[in-house]
Amino acid sequence: MTTTAHSTPSPSTDSGTMLAADGITKAFGSLVAVDDVDLTLGRGIVGLLGPNGAGKTTLLRILATVLAPDRGTLSLLGMDPASPAARTEVRRRLGYLPQSPRLYGGFTPLEMVDYVAILKEHTDRAWRRREAVAVLEAVGLGDRMHKRIRTLSGGMQQRVALAAALIGSPDLLVLDEPATGLDPEQRIALRSVLAETAHRGCVVLSTHNTAEVAALCQHVLVMDAGRICWSGTPAELAGVAEGRVWESDVEEPTALRSWLTGPGTRRHVGTLPSGTTPAVPTVDDGYLLVTRLSR
Repeated sequence: MTTTAHSTPSPSTDSGTMLAADGITKAFGSLVAVDDVDLTLGRGIVGLLGPNGAGKTTLLRILATVLAPDRGTLSLLGMDPASPAARTEVRRRLGYLPQSPRLYGGFTPLEMVDYVAILKEHTDRAWRRREAVAVLEAVGLGDRMHKRIRTLSGGMQQRVALAAALIGSPDLLVLDEPATGLDPEQRIALRSVLAETAHRGCVVLSTHNTAEVAALCQHVLVMDAGRICWSGTPAELAGVAEGRVWESDVEEPTALRSWLTGPGTRRHVGTLPSGTTPAVPTVDDGYLLVTRLSR
């Protein structure tokens, strides 16, 4: 897919930094949803993990320029979105998939994606048509692009919203739970689309699925209580639990977290009991340990 030129010159991101945040904070009344977050991200796919209420959606809305932080500074693609002119240029080069996307049921997918391209001020009608068809085919909706959105399944509607986020080959893609409603085959297709996007820009996605993070992301952020409490690669997150995870036939009251596995044994994370053989740690184990220790 190609992009169209705009009259406003785009700041260079040759340094590799696509997104930089310094002390950004956002509160709603007495609730601090994002608390003094620092971030520096380059090209690639970054997974944002965290429990419900951790502040992930608020952080993503700030990165997508939907919300402005109360405090702190933010640079997106080398620009300051606090400036109206810069914010407009950022939005031309940004794709955003909210947690609950609002689609016009009477539109077709082709019309919906074309409308988003118009909002991004792409004025070449022929270009918009080519791009809309390309992104709809990329998400597997080439044979549904002329159907009314209200007639599509929930998973298909999610893919329409993803296609709208992909229009214009964005340099920064912000996705809130992009795999919601997708079946396993569609999830694999999503990984392929995001991997292609990550070659040229930065993808930041939130998810509750640690398997997706392990398979797709080069970097992981763990967020809890409004703060980034851990940052590293998926392998490093699994490594946090090295020597701190084990399995047994009974529940271990001293473990930080215990749960029943499919085969019927109990898996534990915490301080390994004396004489116990540690199990091979996973991203799940590391995530559970990080979030438990952060509290």
